[in-house]
Amino acid sequence: MSNFVYILGSAGKGGRRTYVGWTTDLQKRLKAHNNGTGARSTRGRQWILLYAERYACRRQAMSREWYLKKDRPFRRDICQTGSYDI
Repeated sequence: MSNFVYILGSAGKGGRRTYVGWTTDLQKRLKAHNNGTGARSTRGRQWILLYAERYACRRQAMSREWYLKKDRPFRRDICQTGSYDI
């Protein structure tokens, strides 16, 4: 089973936001975020998938998620370019 690390983007009243997470099903997870049943910090916004990376094991995906959450310059660049890569 594939594991994905993803970056979501949203533009709203509070400005542009990004969210980093990991999942085994990208489409299901994006739908959950947009329905308000995803992470609490994503509720009340419409999100689009900006970027994703595929990993063979959960541990690698979780490690990369932790790294991306701290790499704000990378997230800002992804948000500006709207890059998408799997």
